[in-house]
Formats: sequence, structure tokens, C-alpha cells
Amino acid sequence: MDFQVVVLAGGTSKNLVPLVSKEVPKALLPVANRPVLSYVLELLEQSNLKDLIVVVEGEDAALRVGGWISGAYVDRLHVQVAAVPEDVGTAGALRAIVHHLTANDILVVSGDIVSDVPPGVVAAAHRRHDAVVTAMLCSAPVSGLPESGSSGGKDKTKKPGRYNLIGLDPTKQFLLYIATGGELEKDVRIQKSILRAVGEMEIRSDLMDTNLYAFKRSVLQEVLDQKETFHSLRRDVLPYLVRSQLRSEVLVNGALQPEEKGKEKVGFQNNQLMISQILANASKPSFHELYASGPTGSSVRRTHKCCVYIANSSKYCARLNSIQAFSDINRDVLDPAGHLSGYSFSAQNNFIHPTAELGSKTTVGPHCMLGEGSQMGDKCSVKRSVIGCHCRIGSNVKVVNSVVMNHVTIADGCSIQGSVICSNVQLQERVVLKDCQVGAGFVVAAGSECKGEALARKEK
Repeated sequence: MDFQVVVLAGGTSKNLVPLVSKEVPKALLPVANRPVLSYVLELLEQSNLKDLIVVVEGEDAALRVGGWISGAYVDRLHVQVAAVPEDVGTAGALRAIVHHLTANDILVVSGDIVSDVPPGVVAAAHRRHDAVVTAMLCSAPVSGLPESGSSGGKDKTKKPGRYNLIGLDPTKQFLLYIATGGELEKDVRIQKSILRAVGEMEIRSDLMDTNLYAFKRSVLQEVLDQKETFHSLRRDVLPYLVRSQLRSEVLVNGALQPEEKGKEKVGFQNNQLMISQILANASKPSFHELYASGPTGSSVRRTHKCCVYIANSSKYCARLNSIQAFSDINRDVLDPAGHLSGYSFSAQNNFIHPTAELGSKTTVGPHCMLGEGSQMGDKCSVKRSVIGCHCRIGSNVKVVNSVVMNHVTIADGCSIQGSVICSNVQLQERVVLKDCQVGAGFVVAAGSECKGEALARKEK
């Protein structure tokens, strides 16, 4: 399809501390005992998109991600890993590698997406409409569990998050308005020209921008070059393209200029006509040529289309962009999105690796995973949790609604609820954790009782 694919894999995201570290960048955080980046790479592979640029923030993180990709995807994908400075944002990351972009269209995918929506459908919609940008939207995820980790009872507190305000045309194919972040608290202001052109607009607050976009390369490059302060694709580039798509602009001697104020009414009326025709003729690939001429026939107007692809509500799509999302996705990939994990679940609806060992009277409930080489003592209980590889767990240990990464040691009598335990952590006897995050390599002293805390070693 002549699409170039860029995967924005991030670095050591601050809002995921202490889960991320210099040793474990965001892209390598485990989801059901697989790096989160593997879900995106395999989704692209299934769509036959195998020539990729993976952009990682920070040299050290890029080396680690590149090393993992080389080992896991040798002879499967052709991947160029590009390191960019930390904290440049998604727009800055693309700006830093823009000289590598040569195709007519660019597919930009966030490396933290876990989804079963094939990226190819977004690319196809983009080409069908001859759009400058096509964004994939999905239903906003429901976050959290009741009481942050309670395993029983009905969940009456779970509600979809509010991520954006989205304005769509009646066909739900064109993006006419978007507000994100702090703009959600402000009054909604919509251009009259848009409303008059389309007749009606549907405002949605239940959709999430997945950070999966198809861009026309020439327009993307122009925006990144001219708008040097743009930091984010979602907060800066996309809203800018949406706001400017209906503006009447004229090319005079090759230079782009707004029309004179005295002609505002004429320009406005012509915009109405053009946008109505955009919507009526969206499927015509030659639309821009048909409606390029201005009212006098001597000037050339520039218009562009911003489109959306809305994933079916039966599809799964979530982004690992917070600690809560990390926990939610790990649970979801066991159930209800178990087909994404790549594992074959048992009749008990769990996965226990053949090399794992369970002590007497130890139970691993449904929607749980126990990784390679892990050992559990007697009378342990695991409910709705993921336990990584090569863990050593003593007797009388309870793990509920939690994620335990690799090489973790948990001594006798510990209770872990609604928590994330990173690799190489040691929990000494009778530790009680509720709604906590424990950073890699941390030692929790015997008898400690912690609630809602982040425990981590200081970075050197």
C-alpha cells in the first residue's frame, strides 16, 4: 500500500514509575508475561506490515528495545530502531526522524497499544478518503476494580473514562471537532461554518483516540517544520489539522495566504459549498482536483479532510499509559481478551506453564497465569493475577488482582492485593501489600504493612 510504518515506543515514562526503570523501559513492560511492544509488532505482522521504524526515547532504552527485537523477531520483521532524546513528545519524536520518511503515507502507531483491530483497516480508510490524517478511535475503556482490588461482588463504580470530546459528521467518517486535555473543562466552541456545512454534528465523549494515525507525509512534514513548538500528535498536530481543514486559503504566486477580510462572506459561502461537496463526494479519489479552483478561477484553494476509523465495540483496544491501565490490561488479556495473549488456556480458564510447580493445597483460579519455572509452596491462593517467570513463592501466600513480574521472591505468609511487584523484588515474611507498586530490586522488610504506596530504590 506504499505506507511507511513508525512505531512510537516511548522511553521511561514518568507516569509509569516505579514500574519502568533504566533496565525496563516502557516498551518492555510485561502484559501477560510478554513485552507490551510485542502486541503491536505482531498486529502489524499480521497485516503484512513488516518494514518498520521503531522510535525509542533515550539511547539506553533504544539499545535494550533493539536487542529484544533482534532476538524475538529475527527473520520475521525488518526493524530499524531509532533513538531520539527523552521527553520530546510524539510530535518531537517524529520530527527527529522525519528525514527517514519517504513514502506518500505514514502509519504512526503507539507502541503501548494492545488491540485486535488490524492497522490495515485504518490505512485503507485513509486511502479511500484521500485524507491528510485518519485517526483510529475506540470505545473508552472502563478502568479499575471495585475497592481497587476486591475480588468479589458486583462492580458498581466502573465507568468509562472521558478522554476527548469528538465532533463527527452524520456518516461518522469525518472528524470535525476535537478537544483534549485541559480543553475538556472549557466551553465547547465550534466553527459555524462547520455546522452550516454539515447540517448537524454528533458530539461524543465516549471515544478514545488510540494514537494510531495515518498521515499524508507531505502535510505531516509541513506541520512539523512550521510548528516547532508542537509536542504531541494527539494534543497539538491532530487538533491543528482539524481546526484548519475548513479554512478558506489561497495560493498567490506559490505562497499560502488567508483571504482578505473584505471577501470573508464570499469565502465563507464558498467554503460552505466546498465542505458540503467534500462530504457528498468523500469516496471520490480526485476530490481535491475537482474543487481546487477558487470562485474566480484564477486562484487555488487548499482544503483537506480529517477522517476517523471507529473500531467496532466488539473489538478490544487499550493503551498502557498509566499504572492503572497496566493492571487493567494485564487482567483483560486473561479475560475477556484472552485471544490476544497467544496462550492456550486450560479447562479451568487459566495458564500454568508446564515447568511451574505448585505445593499441596495451592489453588490458581480462573483468569490467572503462572510463568515458566515459578514455584509456589503449600496452601497458596492466586486469583485474577499474573505471576511471571522463575518466581519463588513460599507457603500461605495470597495474591489477588495483582501482577508479579519475573524472579520475584515472596516469603511465607505474605498477602498481595491490587498491587504490581516488579522483577527481582524480595518480600520477606508476613508482608501485607494493598494497592501498592514495588519497583525492581526492592526489598520489603518482614512484617511490613503498606497500602497505596510506591516503594522503589533511588535511581543512581
